[in-house]
Amino acid sequence: MLIALVGKSNTGKSTFFKAATLVDVEISNRIFTTIKPNEGVAYATTNCPCKELGKSCAPKNSRCENGLRLVPIKLLDVAGLVPGAHEGRGLGNQFLDDLRQAPILIHILDISGTTDPDGNPCKKHDPQEDIKFFEEELDYWYTDIFKREWNQMAKQTEITHADFEKQILERFSGLGITKDFIHEAIKKSDVDPARPTKWSDDDVFRFAKNIRKVSKPIIIAANKMDIPTSEENYNRLKTELMIPCCADSELALRKASEAGLIKYTPSSGTFEILKELPENQKHALETIKKFLEKYGFTGVQKCLNTAVFDLMDCIVVYPVEDETHWADKKGNVLPDAHLVKKGTTARQLAYIIHSDIGEKFIGAIDARTKRKIGADHELKDGDIIKILT
Repeated sequence: MLIALVGKSNTGKSTFFKAATLVDVEISNRIFTTIKPNEGVAYATTNCPCKELGKSCAPKNSRCENGLRLVPIKLLDVAGLVPGAHEGRGLGNQFLDDLRQAPILIHILDISGTTDPDGNPCKKHDPQEDIKFFEEELDYWYTDIFKREWNQMAKQTEITHADFEKQILERFSGLGITKDFIHEAIKKSDVDPARPTKWSDDDVFRFAKNIRKVSKPIIIAANKMDIPTSEENYNRLKTELMIPCCADSELALRKASEAGLIKYTPSSGTFEILKELPENQKHALETIKKFLEKYGFTGVQKCLNTAVFDLMDCIVVYPVEDETHWADKKGNVLPDAHLVKKGTTARQLAYIIHSDIGEKFIGAIDARTKRKIGADHELKDGDIIKILT
């Protein structure tokens, strides 16, 4: 699973990336500090069933911290975007191409309004303009991609009576779109798929915009919420998919935890100081503590979990070989955790584990109930499943 961090320069993208992955990347207020995309492993977090079992687990493909299972996801930090990116301004073409396969985007927004459209420090800027220009750049980019082949595809559709949705899917699959996305975008755009040669430029733009909306949903990380000007902007602009965030605080907490100075688990709204600290560090942690008391989180993990569990509609399931002890054949408890889409069946899980296991699948056992389940049984979040072959 791939999530891309996007937005203009100097909003805290690289800080967010480093806080989520602890990958050592350059962080500065220079424009285009990030040129080639940074790649790293972040984690979606969920309660681990080991608490229920009353035993310590032994994760192999994930981690468990104090009963919190951390399931790996791939995070991409791309170059900063500037207005006119779809026309090649700044690093626009590279930036947009880097986003092709990411099904979810997290827009790191400077909610404080202290950076201008090009990413330069300023005293006052309306962050609503950044939301608008970012979405418009994506829409124009999609439109440009479709227009390159539109005339030829539209004529072929009408002459041969080909399936329009299939034509779009075959030609533009590199954008990570599906037939369902295409169908939904056609309905929302109020256009005739049987007569694409009659579509106006506005029709093509509207279709491109709608397919972008359904195929690449955007979470807005309202970053720099610790700056005094941020709260007013956040209250004015907040939406369901806008999450208050302070990536600086999350990075400070994770680095302090890694150094053994505090006890902190991602997604928790608190931390425990383990050692005597200098006054400046104590003061910094006290400031972060007040932020956590106000919002309940720093926002970094909340953004990742919202992307995975809400927008991607995923659940976590745990395949085991010993349904009695919830372990593999070596006795490792809950060794693997898999992110799968809601609606995934027992047979589909078998194929996800390994194609050979899928081919030999004859059934499965729910380790909690010890009941046998069939191939088409839809799995639930937290299910512990033994595959029978």
